[in-house]
Amino acid sequence: MFTQVEDYRMFVAGEWTGGSSESRLEATSPATGEVIGSVPEGTREDVRRAVAAADGAWREWAARSAFERAAAMERIVEAMRERREELARTLTLDQGKPLTAEAYDEVDELIEYFKMAAADATRLDGSLPPSVDAGKRVFLLRVPRGVVGVISPWNWPYTMPAEAIAPALASGNAVVWAPSLSTSVCSVKLAECIAAAELPAGLFNMITGAGSVVGDEVAANPGVRAVAFIGSIETGQKVAARAAGKALLLETGGNGPMVVLDDADLPAAAEATLTSAFLGAGQSCTAGERFLVHRDVYDDYLKEVRSAMERGVRLGDPFSPETTLGPLHNEPTALKTDEHVADALEHGAELLSGGERADGFPTSLYYRPTVLGGVTEEMRIAREETFGPVVPVTPIGDESEALRVVESSPYGLLSAVWTRDLARGLRFAESVRTGWVNVNASTNHWESHLPFGGRAGSLSGVGRVGGRYPMETFTELKTVVVSLD
Repeated sequence: MFTQVEDYRMFVAGEWTGGSSESRLEATSPATGEVIGSVPEGTREDVRRAVAAADGAWREWAARSAFERAAAMERIVEAMRERREELARTLTLDQGKPLTAEAYDEVDELIEYFKMAAADATRLDGSLPPSVDAGKRVFLLRVPRGVVGVISPWNWPYTMPAEAIAPALASGNAVVWAPSLSTSVCSVKLAECIAAAELPAGLFNMITGAGSVVGDEVAANPGVRAVAFIGSIETGQKVAARAAGKALLLETGGNGPMVVLDDADLPAAAEATLTSAFLGAGQSCTAGERFLVHRDVYDDYLKEVRSAMERGVRLGDPFSPETTLGPLHNEPTALKTDEHVADALEHGAELLSGGERADGFPTSLYYRPTVLGGVTEEMRIAREETFGPVVPVTPIGDESEALRVVESSPYGLLSAVWTRDLARGLRFAESVRTGWVNVNASTNHWESHLPFGGRAGSLSGVGRVGGRYPMETFTELKTVVVSLD
C-alpha cells in the first residue's frame, strides 16, 4: 500500500507550528509497517507557551454565553462530519483498527461527544440556596477552572481525548492537550477539526512529543488548573503526583471481569465474549480480561465461544471490509501479550486456540485470537492488564466465589455478569466493587453520556468521564451573597 508521507505540525496559540525544536519524530503504521508521517518533538517550552496562550484566552471565552460556546461545539461537529472518511482511514492506518468494523464507529462516537458537550453547556446551572438573613440572597454558580490539561492514550485516539476536551471547552475552559505520541497523526486530524471552528487563539492547543516531556509538563505546570488523564496505572500515578493540588480526573484501566453463572444464556454470553475480548484487539480499558465461568456450564461455554469465533472473528488487513480483528498497536503491547500467554501455559493453563503472532502480514503485530482454559489466580494474565486479544477462562463455583476473585484484584473499573435471573444479576451488580456493571451485556458495552470511572480505593482512577460528568471536575462552585438592603 502506498501512503503519502506528510510532515505535520502542532497547534499552539492559534497557529500550526513546528515548535521550539527542529527535531521530528516518525509515525509508523502498525497495519502496514510504513512511515506515514512525522510530527514535531515537542518541548517543555512548547507546553509553557501553550499554557500561557490558554491562560490568556479562557476568561473571554468563559464570559461568552453558554449558547455561544455550544454553537462553537456544533461547528466542530460539522468539520468532523465533513472529514468522517479521512478521520476513519487515518485511524486505521495510524492505530490499526479495522476500518469497517471499528474505525467508522469511533469517528461517529467522537462526533457524539462534541454534540453532547454543546447540549450540556446550556444546562450547566447553579442554585439559589436560602440565607439565614432575610435581607440577603445566595447564588451558587458553576464557573470554569481556567486551563485544563488533557493527556490521552493511543488505544482510542479520538474518543478518549474528546471525552475530556469537549466538556472542558464547552464549560468555558481552555485546553492544552498532550496526545499519545504513537497516534500523533490521528491527533493532528482531530486538532484540524477543532481548529476549523475558529475558536479564539490560544483556547485550544495540541503539542506532540514524548509523554515524559510534554505530558509531564502539562501535569506539573502551575498554570494548568485541572488535569484529565486516561491511560495506564503506572503513568496515571505519576501524573497524579505531578498534578498534586489540582482538580484531577483519572481513568487508569482495569481487567474487565465477565462472570458467567450457571443459568446464563450461553450462546449470547459467547457472542458477548468476542466483543469483550476482541474489540480493539483487546486494547481497551473495558476489555474482558478475566472470564469467570460456573463449573456446571464451563465446557458448554467454551464450546460456544469456539463456535462463535469461527463464525465471527476474522484477523486480517484492517482496510478489508471482512476484517474484524486488526493488529496490536505497538511492540511493547504485543510482547506483553506473548509473555502473559507463555506464563499462563507454563503454570498449567490449557491453550484452546491461538496463542501466538500470525505470519504473512506486513508487521509482526498481528496476534491470533486466543482462548486459554484453566486460568488460575497466580498467573500474570489473571492479575495484570494484558491488553491483547485473549480470552482467559477460570472455572468458579458460584457468584460468591466470583465476587471474591473480582475483589482480590486491584482494579475496580468495570465488570459484567450473565444470568437469566434478573434479581440475581442485580444483587451481584450492587455487591461487586466496580464503578460500572453490565448485566447480560459485554464488558465493552458502554454509553458515552453515562458516568464512567473506577471505584474508590482501586487503581482504576478517580472522577467520571462521560457526558456532562467531567464538567463537575472542570468547573467549581462559586458562592455569591448579595445584600438587598
